[in-house]
Amino acid sequence: MTDEVQTEAGSLASRVIELRKRRGLTLEQLAAASGVSRSMLSQIERGKANPTLAVTLRIAQAFGMNIGDLVDQPWTASRIEVIRGDDASQLFRDDQDCRIRTLSPLNMEKHVEFYEVRLAPGASLHSAAHFEGTRELLTVTQGHARVVAGDNRCELGPGDSAHYHADLEHTIKNCGDEELVSFLVVTYQ
Repeated sequence: MTDEVQTEAGSLASRVIELRKRRGLTLEQLAAASGVSRSMLSQIERGKANPTLAVTLRIAQAFGMNIGDLVDQPWTASRIEVIRGDDASQLFRDDQDCRIRTLSPLNMEKHVEFYEVRLAPGASLHSAAHFEGTRELLTVTQGHARVVAGDNRCELGPGDSAHYHADLEHTIKNCGDEELVSFLVVTYQ
Protein backbone atom coordinates (compact mmCIF):
# COMPACT_ATOMS: atom_id res chain seq x y z
CA MET A 1 0.00 0.00 0.00
CA THR A 2 1.13 3.54 -0.69
CA ASP A 3 1.44 5.98 2.22
CA GLU A 4 -1.77 7.78 1.13
CA VAL A 5 -3.77 4.53 0.93
CA GLN A 6 -2.38 3.44 4.33
CA THR A 7 -3.49 6.77 5.86
CA GLU A 8 -6.99 6.41 4.38
CA ALA A 9 -7.21 2.78 5.56
CA GLY A 10 -6.00 3.85 9.01
CA SER A 11 -8.60 6.60 9.35
CA LEU A 12 -11.38 4.26 8.18
CA ALA A 13 -10.08 1.63 10.62
CA SER A 14 -10.25 4.09 13.52
CA ARG A 15 -13.71 5.26 12.52
CA VAL A 16 -15.15 1.72 12.23
CA ILE A 17 -13.63 0.71 15.58
CA GLU A 18 -14.95 3.89 17.23
CA LEU A 19 -18.49 3.47 15.88
CA ARG A 20 -18.63 -0.26 16.58
CA LYS A 21 -17.47 0.12 20.20
CA ARG A 22 -19.65 3.17 20.84
CA ARG A 23 -22.67 1.14 19.76
CA GLY A 24 -21.58 -1.90 21.77
CA LEU A 25 -21.32 -4.19 18.74
CA THR A 26 -19.04 -7.18 18.38
CA LEU A 27 -17.34 -7.92 15.07
CA GLU A 28 -19.84 -10.74 14.59
CA GLN A 29 -22.80 -8.42 15.13
CA LEU A 30 -21.42 -5.83 12.70
CA ALA A 31 -20.74 -8.60 10.18
CA ALA A 32 -24.35 -9.78 10.47
CA ALA A 33 -25.72 -6.23 10.14
CA SER A 34 -23.53 -5.28 7.18
CA GLY A 35 -23.18 -8.55 5.27
CA VAL A 36 -19.39 -8.07 5.34
CA SER A 37 -17.45 -11.05 6.68
CA ARG A 38 -15.97 -10.91 10.17
CA SER A 39 -12.48 -11.53 8.77
CA MET A 40 -12.80 -8.63 6.30
CA LEU A 41 -14.04 -6.32 9.07
CA SER A 42 -11.12 -7.41 11.25
CA GLN A 43 -8.67 -6.61 8.43
CA ILE A 44 -10.33 -3.22 7.86
CA GLU A 45 -10.13 -2.38 11.58
CA ARG A 46 -6.44 -3.31 11.64
CA GLY A 47 -5.79 -1.14 8.57
CA LYS A 48 -4.74 -4.23 6.59
CA ALA A 49 -7.50 -3.97 3.96
CA ASN A 50 -8.73 -1.09 1.84
CA PRO A 51 -12.37 -2.03 1.19
CA THR A 52 -14.18 -1.54 -2.08
CA LEU A 53 -16.82 1.15 -2.38
CA ALA A 54 -19.56 -1.51 -2.12
CA VAL A 55 -18.11 -2.92 1.13
CA THR A 56 -17.69 0.59 2.59
CA LEU A 57 -21.32 1.38 1.68
CA ARG A 58 -22.56 -1.78 3.44
CA ILE A 59 -20.60 -0.89 6.58
CA ALA A 60 -21.93 2.69 6.50
CA GLN A 61 -25.51 1.44 6.08
CA ALA A 62 -25.08 -0.94 9.04
CA PHE A 63 -24.29 2.16 11.14
CA GLY A 64 -27.24 4.05 9.60
CA MET A 65 -24.93 6.49 7.78
CA ASN A 66 -23.91 7.43 4.30
CA ILE A 67 -20.34 6.86 3.10
CA GLY A 68 -19.39 10.51 3.63
CA ASP A 69 -20.38 10.30 7.28
CA LEU A 70 -18.49 7.06 7.75
CA VAL A 71 -15.25 8.31 6.25
CA ASP A 72 -15.90 11.68 7.92
CA GLN A 73 -14.98 13.77 4.90
CA PRO A 74 -16.90 17.08 5.07
CA TRP A 75 -17.14 17.47 1.29
CA THR A 76 -18.87 14.09 0.88
CA ALA A 77 -21.18 14.22 3.89
CA SER A 78 -24.75 15.42 3.78
CA ARG A 79 -25.23 18.90 5.15
CA ILE A 80 -28.29 17.70 7.08
CA GLU A 81 -27.86 14.90 9.60
CA VAL A 82 -31.09 13.13 10.55
CA ILE A 83 -31.68 10.90 13.55
CA ARG A 84 -34.96 9.07 13.10
CA GLY A 85 -37.32 8.62 16.03
CA ASP A 86 -37.57 4.88 15.40
CA ASP A 87 -33.80 4.28 15.07
CA ALA A 88 -33.12 1.67 17.77
CA SER A 89 -29.35 2.18 17.40
CA GLN A 90 -29.80 5.62 19.00
CA LEU A 91 -31.15 4.11 22.24
CA PHE A 92 -28.52 4.52 24.93
CA ARG A 93 -30.68 2.83 27.56
CA ASP A 94 -34.17 1.34 27.43
CA ASP A 95 -35.68 -0.50 30.40
CA GLN A 96 -38.82 -0.32 32.56
CA ASP A 97 -37.52 2.67 34.59
CA CYS A 98 -35.55 4.69 32.08
CA ARG A 99 -35.28 5.36 28.36
CA ILE A 100 -32.43 7.50 27.05
CA ARG A 101 -32.30 8.26 23.35
CA THR A 102 -29.31 10.00 21.77
CA LEU A 103 -30.42 12.93 19.63
CA SER A 104 -27.00 14.31 18.65
CA PRO A 105 -24.76 12.89 15.90
CA LEU A 106 -21.99 10.60 17.14
CA ASN A 107 -19.28 12.84 15.69
CA MET A 108 -20.28 15.61 18.14
CA GLU A 109 -19.87 13.48 21.28
CA LYS A 110 -16.59 15.07 22.33
CA HIS A 111 -18.19 18.54 22.46
CA VAL A 112 -21.91 18.29 23.12
CA GLU A 113 -24.40 15.48 23.65
CA PHE A 114 -28.18 15.80 23.33
CA TYR A 115 -30.58 13.24 24.79
CA GLU A 116 -34.25 12.59 25.31
CA VAL A 117 -34.63 11.20 28.86
CA ARG A 118 -37.83 9.49 30.00
CA LEU A 119 -38.21 8.25 33.57
CA ALA A 120 -41.05 6.19 35.03
CA PRO A 121 -42.78 7.56 38.15
CA GLY A 122 -40.41 7.27 41.12
CA ALA A 123 -37.41 6.29 38.94
CA SER A 124 -34.03 8.02 39.14
CA LEU A 125 -31.07 8.43 36.82
CA HIS A 126 -27.93 8.60 38.98
CA SER A 127 -24.62 9.56 37.39
CA ALA A 128 -21.09 9.58 38.73
CA ALA A 129 -19.08 12.75 38.22
CA HIS A 130 -18.13 13.37 34.59
CA PHE A 131 -14.90 15.02 33.39
CA GLU A 132 -13.98 18.33 35.03
CA GLY A 133 -15.85 21.24 33.46
CA THR A 134 -18.78 19.11 32.26
CA ARG A 135 -22.18 20.82 32.53
CA GLU A 136 -25.71 19.59 31.93
CA LEU A 137 -28.82 21.48 30.90
CA LEU A 138 -32.08 19.64 31.62
CA THR A 139 -35.43 20.85 30.26
CA VAL A 140 -38.65 19.19 31.41
CA THR A 141 -41.51 18.90 28.90
CA GLN A 142 -43.78 16.60 30.91
CA GLY A 143 -43.91 15.65 34.59
CA HIS A 144 -41.90 16.84 37.56
CA ALA A 145 -38.21 16.31 38.27
CA ARG A 146 -35.83 16.79 41.15
CA VAL A 147 -32.22 17.49 40.16
CA VAL A 148 -29.45 16.99 42.69
CA ALA A 149 -25.86 17.98 41.79
CA GLY A 150 -23.46 17.69 44.68
CA ASP A 151 -25.10 19.57 47.59
CA ASN A 152 -27.41 21.56 45.30
CA ARG A 153 -30.97 20.60 44.41
CA CYS A 154 -33.99 21.99 42.58
CA GLU A 155 -37.50 20.99 41.50
CA LEU A 156 -38.61 21.36 37.88
CA GLY A 157 -42.00 21.25 36.17
CA PRO A 158 -43.07 21.40 32.52
CA GLY A 159 -41.16 24.12 30.66
CA ASP A 160 -38.54 24.53 33.41
CA SER A 161 -34.80 24.16 32.75
CA ALA A 162 -31.83 23.67 35.07
CA HIS A 163 -28.15 24.12 34.24
CA TYR A 164 -25.77 22.42 36.66
CA HIS A 165 -22.29 21.05 37.23
CA ALA A 166 -22.06 17.45 36.03
CA ASP A 167 -18.48 17.06 37.23
CA LEU A 168 -20.10 16.16 40.58
CA GLU A 169 -22.29 13.17 41.37
CA HIS A 170 -25.74 14.06 40.12
CA THR A 171 -29.23 12.61 39.96
CA ILE A 172 -32.39 13.28 38.00
CA LYS A 173 -35.46 11.86 39.78
CA ASN A 174 -39.03 11.66 38.60
CA CYS A 175 -40.86 13.00 41.65
CA GLY A 176 -44.30 12.99 39.99
CA ASP A 177 -46.92 10.34 39.31
CA GLU A 178 -46.63 10.41 35.50
CA GLU A 179 -43.77 9.68 33.11
CA LEU A 180 -41.07 12.36 33.15
CA VAL A 181 -40.14 13.50 29.64
CA SER A 182 -37.11 15.75 29.41
CA PHE A 183 -34.28 16.82 27.16
CA LEU A 184 -30.70 16.79 28.38
CA VAL A 185 -27.76 18.62 26.84
CA VAL A 186 -24.27 17.71 28.08
CA THR A 187 -21.39 20.09 27.29
CA TYR A 188 -17.67 19.60 27.78
CA GLN A 189 -14.98 22.23 28.24
